[in-house]
Amino acid sequence: MDLLDRRFLFVVGKGGVGKTTVATGLALAASRRDKKVLLALMNCKERVSQLLGTDPIGSEIVTVAENLDVVNMTPDSALDEYGLMILKVKVVFNAVFKNRLVRAFLQGTPGLEAWSMLGKAFYHACPPKGEPDYDLVIVDAPATGHALDMLRVPFVIESVAPPGMLRRDAARAADMFRDPERAGAVLVTLPEYMPTSETIELSNSLTNELKVPVLHLVINRVLNLLFAENERPVVEGLPAQLAEDSELGG
Repeated sequence: MDLLDRRFLFVVGKGGVGKTTVATGLALAASRRDKKVLLALMNCKERVSQLLGTDPIGSEIVTVAENLDVVNMTPDSALDEYGLMILKVKVVFNAVFKNRLVRAFLQGTPGLEAWSMLGKAFYHACPPKGEPDYDLVIVDAPATGHALDMLRVPFVIESVAPPGMLRRDAARAADMFRDPERAGAVLVTLPEYMPTSETIELSNSLTNELKVPVLHLVINRVLNLLFAENERPVVEGLPAQLAEDSELGG
């Protein structure tokens, strides 16, 4: 099965390994296959606009290319939009979510802000009714540790929340995230000791703890061979030749 035929992809890796570049590249590739794509950034220092040459990306969904939308979600904006998606009617939403005490409770509930962003992205890929807004949602996840914390949230909600809409949504998301036909993770790393070690730990956590399928590994900054196969013996012999020449000249 082709990687881009899924509904939901997490692009995950240590900070500084080129994760956003990979996520943007995947989003562009999918959009050029006539798939409607949402690239969802998770409250990060936004760099996609520099990569694509567009205006800065904010918390409102914007179209940056044919079939490609991007959003940089923040907890507050995602909580509002996720709440409106659930409650449907703006008057009801305002009565509930704009209440100062309710707002303070929601913002103080562990994991709920992370779920509001992840849940909103999930809703775009898999609404409870009707057709999804997008063929593919790609989440440019936070750096490794924060990404794992975010991914744990729907599984925790599914196991501890009382019956209701929040638990049902989390259960639907958890079911999708564990289905290799619909979702999975793309890991990004560098050919260096620390990023590689962290990626191995990340892969183990995703696979063994969360049961989220790891679909692909991208290793950035891999240098091409500088010399052709027939040139390498000559190059490898240069240090000895230089040493010999130095002795003769000394």
